[in-house]
Amino acid sequence: MRGLLMIGAAAVLAGCVGTPSVNGGFGAPSLVALQDMCGAQPVNYGDDAQPVYSTLFDAYVASRHGRISKPDFCAFQVSIAQRYAALGAGGGETRGQWAAFFNEQRAKALSWRAAVDPTLRSG
Repeated sequence: MRGLLMIGAAAVLAGCVGTPSVNGGFGAPSLVALQDMCGAQPVNYGDDAQPVYSTLFDAYVASRHGRISKPDFCAFQVSIAQRYAALGAGGGETRGQWAAFFNEQRAKALSWRAAVDPTLRSG
């Protein structure tokens, strides 16, 4: 149990380090710019905008460093947008399903970024 807590805390801290605001900055693209890269219609994620941006930004960094291809980055982005449209804006059980899906995607994006960004690796 303690190990799971430590992993969760590390994931939260890793997500906070080096992620700009949804408006971008310091050379980082904004959330809208990330969506434009794939020709996607911008999605309004409401209160989920910052965590979604952090996830997409991590995947973007991995893509820029060759860990995932641009088509894979765009497919990842589309899957999040589609799930959010179906589940994220709802309440109750659908909101819980969105949270479970999103947490899986967040972990995936963090692992992609950690593979190319030494600041996210432990040790």
